Amino acid sequence: MKKLIGLAILLLITIQFSVAQSAKVDFSQKPPNLDSLLPKIKAEKNDSARYYLAMSALTISETNPVEDMHNSEIILLHGQKNNDLVCQVLGYCCLCYDYIAFGNKVKSLEFGIKANQAAEESKNDRLKTFAKAMLALTYLTMGDFEKAVAYNKDAIEAGTKYDTDIIYVCAVNDMGTIYLAMGKIDSALIYTQKAYELAVKSGITYWLTSTYLQFGSIHAAMKNTSLALNYWNLALEEAKRIGSPKFASTAYNAIAQFYYNANQKDSAKLYATKAITSVTNTAFYTLNVDPAKLLLNIYRDTNIDSAFKYSEIYRAATDSLFNVRTLQQAQLMAVEEEARIAELKMEEEKEEDERKQNLEYTFIALGIISFFMIFILFSRRHITNTNVIKFLSVVSLLIVFEFINLLIHPFLEKITHHSPLLMLISLVGIAAIIIPFHHKLEHWAVNKLIENNKRARLEAAKRTIEQLEA
Repeated sequence: MKKLIGLAILLLITIQFSVAQSAKVDFSQKPPNLDSLLPKIKAEKNDSARYYLAMSALTISETNPVEDMHNSEIILLHGQKNNDLVCQVLGYCCLCYDYIAFGNKVKSLEFGIKANQAAEESKNDRLKTFAKAMLALTYLTMGDFEKAVAYNKDAIEAGTKYDTDIIYVCAVNDMGTIYLAMGKIDSALIYTQKAYELAVKSGITYWLTSTYLQFGSIHAAMKNTSLALNYWNLALEEAKRIGSPKFASTAYNAIAQFYYNANQKDSAKLYATKAITSVTNTAFYTLNVDPAKLLLNIYRDTNIDSAFKYSEIYRAATDSLFNVRTLQQAQLMAVEEEARIAELKMEEEKEEDERKQNLEYTFIALGIISFFMIFILFSRRHITNTNVIKFLSVVSLLIVFEFINLLIHPFLEKITHHSPLLMLISLVGIAAIIIPFHHKLEHWAVNKLIENNKRARLEAAKRTIEQLEA
């Protein structure tokens, strides 16, 4: 069971972040500078376009997720500061994955839940697919297969209309991985086959290697040994074609284990050696653990020198794996502290922005009130042209109602998720309510002020007559 779960993580580790279509987001390329990208993300009102912009800033580091975590934190903080649910979901999802890579299941679950909550709030199916797929992966690594199945089914359901997106293909294949870990081989085969067909349909060639590896494991579990071997060889060919030492080593190791179990030790030695050679001088040295252990077992009773050699490789790979994890945990603590400081700074900036905004609103409100008071006093005590009163009344009421629109505009942006169409419909609806009220109020105010001004005229005339009579 643990081996199957380990294989699941191995198959998914390089593609789990890829939510967007492979044609639009290329994770093999160095991400753009975030300082120049964030203003573009903030200015973009369309959710899909903003989604792809944010995804272009996220990276996949298969050996050191700390590199990913930095950009993920920045995207998340940007989303929180600007009430951008797209960036929030992507940030939470990527951090969820990073913590899985660190082996911190508590933190991965925490961010997976936050991603799912933000995705539900966004009502965006693409984001829901990503968040639920990540939460399913978290539960898979925890061994909670029931929840992993439930969330992955939700991910597949939400992403049906995005069946060419790599995250949808990933979710479908994840279902096969989960069922394989549960021992439900037939279901695992069905979903892996579907994932393969979708990968071919969408042109996601990188994913083919993963599906071939999983097909091999499925058929090995079904005792279809020849088919298993064929699929592992296909995975090996595809790994060579795309230039992936990681997948090549995984395929070589699977074939070596196959021959070892079949008591064909010469073939097992050959492929185990190739598994080690394929990751020599690469960052995937820790993959040497299994093939080195196999070679150690083979040579233990026949060749003490070779046994010693591979015991050293096994020990070095095991130590390296431990050291990598130790280093990553130390780096993780540093990243978390940086994230805490950045979050505090963001909160301070947000509070300062809100304070400035509230001051501006206060000054505007005081200005409007002062204008009204001066205007009313002026019209009551001074003889003024009727057209001037009408004009100033219209202007003052327009200022009031535009101020109301200014106050409610941020709220409208939030509930409409910056959708131009929804914003237009909302503003038209508000105008349909306000305009009749505006006209009635305008009519009443103008008439009232004109009447007051007429009284002022009459009183002035009376005073003039009294002075003349005296």
